[in-house]
Amino acid sequence: MLKEPCKELAFTFLEEAQTAFLVLDTSLKVIYTNPASEHLLSQSKQRLYGNYLKTLAKQYHFSSKIIEELLVDQSSFTANELSLLIDGQPILIDLSANYIIINSISYVLIEMRCIEHQKRISQVHYQEHQQKAAQELVRGLAHEIKNPLGGLRGAAQLLEAELPSADLKEFTQIIIEQADRLSALVNRLLGPQKVGTKSIHNIHSVLESVRKLVNLNLPQHIKIKMDYDPSIPDFEMQPDQLQQALLNIVQNAVQALQNEPGEHTITLRTRAATQVVINGLSQRLSTEIKVIDTGPGIPEHLQSTLFYPMVTGRKDGTGLGLSIAQELIKQHFGRIEVASQKGKTEFSIYLPI
Repeated sequence: MLKEPCKELAFTFLEEAQTAFLVLDTSLKVIYTNPASEHLLSQSKQRLYGNYLKTLAKQYHFSSKIIEELLVDQSSFTANELSLLIDGQPILIDLSANYIIINSISYVLIEMRCIEHQKRISQVHYQEHQQKAAQELVRGLAHEIKNPLGGLRGAAQLLEAELPSADLKEFTQIIIEQADRLSALVNRLLGPQKVGTKSIHNIHSVLESVRKLVNLNLPQHIKIKMDYDPSIPDFEMQPDQLQQALLNIVQNAVQALQNEPGEHTITLRTRAATQVVINGLSQRLSTEIKVIDTGPGIPEHLQSTLFYPMVTGRKDGTGLGLSIAQELIKQHFGRIEVASQKGKTEFSIYLPI
C-alpha cells in the first residue's frame, strides 16, 4: 500500500509526464486522464472522463478488443505504430496497456506516446537516401548514353554529306532527329547541376508567373485559387529555378485533374511558418508553399517513390518533373513533402528565409 507522500509523488509524475496516460476501471470507463493525454487526443479531461473504451475506440478508429481481453487475462501488452484518427488526421502512436491492482481494486493503465514526428523524420531520411541513390544511378546511365549519342549524330551528319541522293538523306535526318530527342531526354535526366545566381525576390511574383503560364492551357473545369500571405518578406532565391520547380508541381496537378469529371480546384497557398525543421536544422522563419488539388489522389504504391526519377503514374509521363522539382528545392536548402488521399493531394514546400 502506498503511503501518502508516495501517492502524491506518483500523481505529480503522471500530471507532469510528457507521455499520455489514461486510467480505466474494470468496466473500461475513463476515471483519470493526464494533461498530455488531453493534448494528444485533442479533448479536455471533462470530455474524456466517464467515456467507455468502446466509445473512444469508435471515435479514434482503433480496435479495443485486445485491451478488453487484457482484463480477462490480467496481463499487459504493447502495440507499436497504432494509428488513431484525431481531428480527421491519422496519428501514429505506441500504446501500452497494463492490468494493475491497487488496494485490492483493479485498474487498466494505458500509456500512449506519439511517434508521428519521429516516424516522419525516419521516413524522410530513408527516402532521401533512396532518392539520392536512384538519382546517381540514373545520372550515371545518362552520362554513359550521352557520349555515344554525340558520336552517332556526328557519324550521321558525315554520312549525309557523302550521300548522292536526297531520298537517302531522309534516313540520316531521322537518325539525327532521334539522336537529338534522346539527347534532350538525357539532359533532363541529368537535371539541374547547380543553383543560378540568387537575388532578393518575392515568392508571390514567382507563383503569379506560374499561375499565368498554367492558365494559358488550363481546361475549363479546373480553376486556380490563390491564398497568399502578404506578410511573407522577400528573400534570397533563384526565381527562374523556383518557378520551374513550382511549375512542375502545378502541371502535375493539372494532368491529374484533366480527365476527372466535375469541377476541380488547384489552390496555391502561402504562409509564414516558424520553428520548422528543414534538413535537420530548425529554421526560425520559413515560407510554407502548398499546392493543393481536389483530384483522385496519388496511388498508394507510388507515394513512397514519387520523387524518384522515372517514376510516374501516367502512361505518357517521363517521371522527371517531380524529381527535378525536388532537386531545385534542395538547392534552395528547402524540403518538399506530399500527403495524398482521394479528393485531396497536398504538396508542401518549405524554404528558409
